[in-house]
Amino acid sequence: MTGKGKDPHPAARKPHRSGRGLALRWALSLTVVAAMTTGYFLFPLEHFGPDRPVLSWTLFIAALGSVALLLLLQIRDVILENDRARPGIAIPLLMCLSVVVFSGAYHTLARTGGEFHGLETRLDALYFTIITLATVGYGDIVPTGQTARVVTIVQILYTFVFLTAATTTLSRRVRRQVGRRLGHQPPADDS
Repeated sequence: MTGKGKDPHPAARKPHRSGRGLALRWALSLTVVAAMTTGYFLFPLEHFGPDRPVLSWTLFIAALGSVALLLLLQIRDVILENDRARPGIAIPLLMCLSVVVFSGAYHTLARTGGEFHGLETRLDALYFTIITLATVGYGDIVPTGQTARVVTIVQILYTFVFLTAATTTLSRRVRRQVGRRLGHQPPADDS
C-alpha cells in the first residue's frame, strides 16, 4: 500500500519536456543543419584536391574519424543510459555532418580527371553522397577512378558500421522512453 500522494511507479514518471523546449531544440537543430549545408556550399574546397593531396587526405580522415568518434560516444551514452545525453539531437546532426564530409571529398576528387563521370558541381556531390547513403544508385553519377571507388566503398562501410549502429541505438532509446512513459517495459533485445 502506498502513502497518500506517493507515486506507485516513480521510475515510470519523468517530467515531460515542454512543447516549447522541444520546439526550440528542433529549431536549433534545423538551424545547425542549414548552417552545415551553407558552409558546405561556401567552404573553399578549391584549396584541396590534386594540388594538396596530403592536406586533403589528412583533413578528410581527421573529419571522418572525429565524426565516427562522436557517434561512438553518443552510442555509449545511450547504452549507459546517460540522462544528460541528447542523442535525438546529436546523432542526426552527426549524420548530416558525415554527409557533408563525404560530399566535400567527392567534390574535391571530381576535380581530378577520370575519377567521376557526371559529378561536376557541389550539388552533384551532395546528391551522389545521399543516393549512395540510401543505396539507390541511379547510375547518372559514376565513380570511374580507383580513388573515387575507394572513397565510395569507405562511405558504404561507414554507413553500415557507424550510421546504422547510431540509428539503431537511437531507435532503441526512443522505444525505451516511449515504453516508460506509457508505463510498459519494452521487450528484452534478442541481441
